[in-house]
Amino acid sequence: MIKLVHQVQRISPELDGFRIDINQNALRADIILDRPPFNLVSGMQWEQLRAAFEVLDDDPRVRVIVVRAQGEHFSIGSEIDETTDASPEYLSRFAWNMEAPARCSKPVIAANRGYCFGAGFELSLACDFRIVTETTIYALSAQNAGQVPGVDASARLQKLVGAGRAKDIVMRSRHIRGAQAYEWGIATEFVVDSDLEMLTDSLVHELVAVPPNAQRKAKKLLNAIEDIPLPALMDNLDSGPPLYLNDATDTRRAALVEGK
Repeated sequence: MIKLVHQVQRISPELDGFRIDINQNALRADIILDRPPFNLVSGMQWEQLRAAFEVLDDDPRVRVIVVRAQGEHFSIGSEIDETTDASPEYLSRFAWNMEAPARCSKPVIAANRGYCFGAGFELSLACDFRIVTETTIYALSAQNAGQVPGVDASARLQKLVGAGRAKDIVMRSRHIRGAQAYEWGIATEFVVDSDLEMLTDSLVHELVAVPPNAQRKAKKLLNAIEDIPLPALMDNLDSGPPLYLNDATDTRRAALVEGK
């Protein structure tokens, strides 16, 4: 049932630092970070989180996945001692685990309250929607520990805010509060803290109302376009549309024709 690309020795049957709630009536699953007070994520937890997304992606009871946290803070990132002097193999596996929300064919919402630092921010960037409040603070502070943020997360951030602002956030380890994150296009919704759950519920209801097959194809199409390097978009325009545009057109046409 779990599709492993990076093989691991085992995945513990006991969930480490999070839990999963499935509301079959709402067609919704919540992945809830639960390691108080700051929801630090361990190496084993990243493996389990990736597996959770893969299992929920195959679960017919679930149409939308919400990633949220217990307590006042989403996550201040990974345990420091697990990311220092990491091997290339570890970093590759870590990146693969972090990208699980983006690979999931179903819509994924990150409900971000409080601190959302480092890998917590990177995980949120891999989600399709980010809801923030006035308490939310985003930061990629890897430089303070002599490290750099993940490549995929940095690329996503730059596509959202542009190179100048991405450098401002990363190279200055700058803190971005919820209202500014929404203004800059990092967050898709901004709401007062007390309304975070209500807006999350509303977004889930809206997404569930869309025909699932068309929705999955739309996510696949948009992800494919996002992954195309800008120079590739400019190649061969005089000689007709590139192959990737033909593929995108076929995907869009199929989604429209099937309508489900």
